[in-house]
Amino acid sequence: MSTIEIGIWSFPILLIMIFLRIPIGLAMLIAGFVGSYLLGDSWLPILSKLKNETYSTFSSYSLTIVPLFLLMGQFAKLGGMSQSLFKAAETWMGHKKGGVAMAAIGACAGFGAICGSSLATAATMSQVALPELRRYGYSGTLATGTLAAGGTLGILIPPSFVLVIYAILTEQNIAKLFIAALIPGILAAVGYIIAIAIYVRIFPNSAGTRERAPYSERFRALIDVWPVLVIFLAVVGGIYMGWFTPTEGAAVGAIGTGILAYFNGGLTRKSLVTSILATASATGMIFFIVFGASIYNGFLALAQVPQEVAAWVVLQDLGPWTVLTLILLIYLLLGCVMDSLSMILLTIPIFFPIVAGLDFGLSPDELAIWFGILVLIVVEVGLITPPVGMNLFVINAMAKETPIAATYRGVLPFIASDLIRTTILVMFPSITLALMRFLY
Repeated sequence: MSTIEIGIWSFPILLIMIFLRIPIGLAMLIAGFVGSYLLGDSWLPILSKLKNETYSTFSSYSLTIVPLFLLMGQFAKLGGMSQSLFKAAETWMGHKKGGVAMAAIGACAGFGAICGSSLATAATMSQVALPELRRYGYSGTLATGTLAAGGTLGILIPPSFVLVIYAILTEQNIAKLFIAALIPGILAAVGYIIAIAIYVRIFPNSAGTRERAPYSERFRALIDVWPVLVIFLAVVGGIYMGWFTPTEGAAVGAIGTGILAYFNGGLTRKSLVTSILATASATGMIFFIVFGASIYNGFLALAQVPQEVAAWVVLQDLGPWTVLTLILLIYLLLGCVMDSLSMILLTIPIFFPIVAGLDFGLSPDELAIWFGILVLIVVEVGLITPPVGMNLFVINAMAKETPIAATYRGVLPFIASDLIRTTILVMFPSITLALMRFLY
């Protein structure tokens, strides 16, 4: 068997291991080790690489941003920011048809701006919004679908640790990726709200009504969300103004949310230990996947798979837009069986060189950033794509009375919204790049 054949056969074998419930990080580690052995017929270089790769991967300064953003999300939850965000959105929008569900989307967008994790956003906002959605007569289908889709805003609206991983893999500027994700993130929230508005008109019995809140209550609720705005401006604004690096910004955000949680009474010695342990557990999981992907991608590079795939695509004489469409479709299919981080780590080393060699009328930096945002969007769709969308299982575990099939139906309008938004952003790259071009 040739070198390239060994590399290509590793893909179906890797997917089989994933289907057998082997953790994705371990599956990539096994595939990388065995594949490297078949190429070199010796374990000694592999054991040496195990030592060197561990150090080179985790000594990366940029990776320290991941636990800091996760810790910031933990402190934000303890500080009651999720409750204040939802309360503010509910008082302003709750009286509209489908308004409480729309408020949940708005609160998810706000919480995503200080969290950076989709699963954390989905789980946290479900605890706050799900009881209110039940209280006002929303169907389980609409309630769970809304919260599953709203959770995806956690990785799309900056800061996002998935974008950090993409930036490291492609050697791009993290701050530019964050600013480029802002407009698509806002469009995602708006698109979800429009999807809810259409859904409740087609199925009027799926949503109840809430009394209109007086303006005095609305403005009081609005004042309560000032900590979220301050932290977002301090972190994201400080990065864009050049006051500190993204990693330093994450540290500032973690400290700021921790201080607010302390003064709000949510951060105690016990909850601090719990938050640190939860952050350490999530970081360990993410870093193990990163390490497994590093070993596997090293094997693919040794097998010349990225180069051969790129050469094969060139020989097919396909147009750049056709190639991009096929890549995005592959991401949508992978989203049915894999989580977002695994998809990024597994595919970017193969797909990015292909896209970088295509002509879309953009500079190399703009092309890399635009492609990164498109990948982030379709990965986000994968989080709510049946049968293995991670957000679907998180929400369904918290709404046990709603069958998983109902949750599947509930996310369909939001998936449609995502596909429409993706098409628009593919056709008009300037929408994604406008804010970045203005600031840089």
